Amino acid sequence: MKCEISQTFFFDSAHTLERIIETESSRRVHGHTYNAEVFLSGQPDPVTGMVMDLGLVRREVALLRELLDHHLLNEVEGLGAPTLENLCQFIFTKLQPRLPGLSAVRVWRDSIGDACRLSV
Repeated sequence: MKCEISQTFFFDSAHTLERIIETESSRRVHGHTYNAEVFLSGQPDPVTGMVMDLGLVRREVALLRELLDHHLLNEVEGLGAPTLENLCQFIFTKLQPRLPGLSAVRVWRDSIGDACRLSV
């Protein structure tokens, strides 16, 4: 039996973005509250009954969150343009070595209804 577990978190960050639409507001420094969810898939361990201890997942997520929360995303090393797509990729790349079984990352902004999900 394969199971999928997940952990959600949020971070508040500012950014600027070059776009072909809504250019003036996007070029100004502005901020969002981002929500994110990481998913891990696998067989539960026969002894613990867990795909992975969620306490370990929360610890790794907290370390990652420090890289994004209350930062100017344009200055986060390795992120690239601060798009939802790049945020998903950045989160996946940072967590994958520490969270075996990482299968997906979702990032969204409730305030405007935008979302991106990266699945492997």
